[in-house]
Amino acid sequence: MGQCCHNKSCELEQMNKKQAKVLWIVLFINAAMFLVEFAGGIFARSLALSGDSLDMLGDAIAYGSSIYVINKGSRAKTLSASLKGMIMIVSAIVVLAQAVYRLIKHATPEVSLMSSITILALMANMTCLALLTRFKNDDLNMSSVWLCSRNDLIANSAVLAAAGLVWWTGSSLPDLIVGLGITALFLHSGLSVLSKARAELQPSARA
Repeated sequence: MGQCCHNKSCELEQMNKKQAKVLWIVLFINAAMFLVEFAGGIFARSLALSGDSLDMLGDAIAYGSSIYVINKGSRAKTLSASLKGMIMIVSAIVVLAQAVYRLIKHATPEVSLMSSITILALMANMTCLALLTRFKNDDLNMSSVWLCSRNDLIANSAVLAAAGLVWWTGSSLPDLIVGLGITALFLHSGLSVLSKARAELQPSARA
């Protein structure tokens, strides 16, 4: 029995080390891409790009939180997942505020810059998703991290489509629509993670 527990403990420790290594990699990627996309969103006057950059920042913070709780208990991991959910919701509110501002200003995005940065972000997020997929069913902490990365990939694809439509139509409306779509995605995912975290924290669930 003791040997069995020892083996289980070693397996858990090894799994945690692998999770931490991957989380550090995706944290660095997301932090770097936040800086690139945020600057690009300003210069390209793109709501969709700015919104995606904020999601990158939120993910970097979320990954840092995941690393902090990786060797802690299930309650700490569930609270970390709750933080990710709240970050998603705050990101959605910020993007919505930008949407209102851009609608008033009628600013048309710079398509070439918007497209170039989005392709770079798409490649970065494909790398992150590939790294995280093997850990997505480990626990709620890693599941919420994987969800963050999946959302990034969807958002990048949508931003790229928006860039093509802006170029084709000469209108800023596709950028606005995609920005609002990203907002809806953030809200849905954030509320879903918070709902799962709340269920995990219920006494009956812990029992």
